[in-house]
Amino acid sequence: MTTATVNWTEQILDVADTKLELLKGGTGDPLLILHGEMGHPGRLRYHETLAQQRTLYMPSHPGFGRSQRLDWIMTMRDLAGWYLRALDELALDRVDVVGFSLGGWLAAEMAAMSPRHFKKMVLVSPQGIRPPRGEIFDMFLVVAREYLEEGFHDPGAVDEFKTVLPDEPSKEQAEAWEVAREEACRLTWRPYMHDPALPHLLRRLKSLPTLLLWGKEDTVVPPSAGEVYRDSIQGARLVLLDACGHHPEIERTDEFLKLTETFLRDA
Repeated sequence: MTTATVNWTEQILDVADTKLELLKGGTGDPLLILHGEMGHPGRLRYHETLAQQRTLYMPSHPGFGRSQRLDWIMTMRDLAGWYLRALDELALDRVDVVGFSLGGWLAAEMAAMSPRHFKKMVLVSPQGIRPPRGEIFDMFLVVAREYLEEGFHDPGAVDEFKTVLPDEPSKEQAEAWEVAREEACRLTWRPYMHDPALPHLLRRLKSLPTLLLWGKEDTVVPPSAGEVYRDSIQGARLVLLDACGHHPEIERTDEFLKLTETFLRDA
């Protein structure tokens, strides 16, 4: 499929009492993209494809990338509350959102606080709920490279694996991973990577169309957590992708795009 060239802009904006790094590109209605616990992965094929029909807003969370940390943000719920103010200041109201891993948890927390902010929500392998079967992988027991590798079922079959995890990452990339891990630790350490209240809070979502995408072989966040998400959000749909780990958007890009684009497009 031939795609048009996307014009991307990178900015540092004064938003909600901090400096926010924002990557923006594409055409059409806005689509908010919330990155995972290892920070923004760089522009990938799925970004370029989604940007053919939507204007992507891809912030780096406070404390990640070049966004300034806010010391008062100590939990994911703190971060969610800050983001709702940031969306107001960015004039992103009733926006569609796609959240990956920690970013999916973040989107869920925001939606539970203020459902009106979103039209549709796609959560891709989100943390935030303790799986009834299996355990969330402890990213702090291994180095960054090992954690990134754990996210893929079959790295050798993934076209963009070397883009996400090069054999020789630059000094800047290695530093960005460590900064992300430090901030993730601040936000998610106790209890580790979940919020016991979240399933109960999500029950107020009675009219927010929600799509949950999960790899069947996800060893970072077991798919059983997806079942709890599905049962907690009224009307949510859970799709499990075969031969796929924690990153359907990279490991099963075509399936991810078909499911996501159809969901966002349909009335």
